[in-house]
Amino acid sequence: MTDKALKSLGEHIATSLENEVISTSVAFGELTVVARAEHVQKVLTFLRDDQECMFKQLIDLCGADYPERTRRFDVVYHLLSVQLNQRIRVKVETDADTPVPSAIDVFPAAGWFEREAWDMYGIFFADHPDLRRMLTDYGFQGHPLRKDFPLTGFVECRYSEEEKRIVYEPVKLKQEFRNFDFMSPWESAKYVLPGDEKADDAAESKEGAK
Repeated sequence: MTDKALKSLGEHIATSLENEVISTSVAFGELTVVARAEHVQKVLTFLRDDQECMFKQLIDLCGADYPERTRRFDVVYHLLSVQLNQRIRVKVETDADTPVPSAIDVFPAAGWFEREAWDMYGIFFADHPDLRRMLTDYGFQGHPLRKDFPLTGFVECRYSEEEKRIVYEPVKLKQEFRNFDFMSPWESAKYVLPGDEKADDAAESKEGAK
């Protein structure tokens, strides 16, 4: 769709859902709808069933953290319309204490996405049938993708073959810090790459033999 067509679609959505939609915008060839969190089920249902929308597939649901805001979290839904060959983004805002209605009744695929958002951000989804962690280990404290999540002081668990049980150990970064300059070694490198000195020695030896 062109930007003009996307704006027209956004106006249609905003007019049809004037109490549920806060704003619509088009940027970089994509339509974004900002909705009220408490009405997200109605908004998603409309986008799925309306003949001018036909967004039948939930492609992704994720969180975003903006700690400086009172309602610090965005819940972002990405929908796809195969019939119209078009995508749309729906965003709602919430905080750490206010649940967002689960989208499972509208898009069953939302189940695992919402579990991941709960695990990583602590965003609570009301009426989710199985809202529990799925990426962090047993008894993990905190939510790793929050901007204020500390990088040290946590433990990880693993199964020990030697002790035949689950053991908890301090989190360790196995890989030491490395500094990448992302320069092509064949263009403008200001240093001698390991091994290049051998080529220089061979060239000097050849010149000396002549």
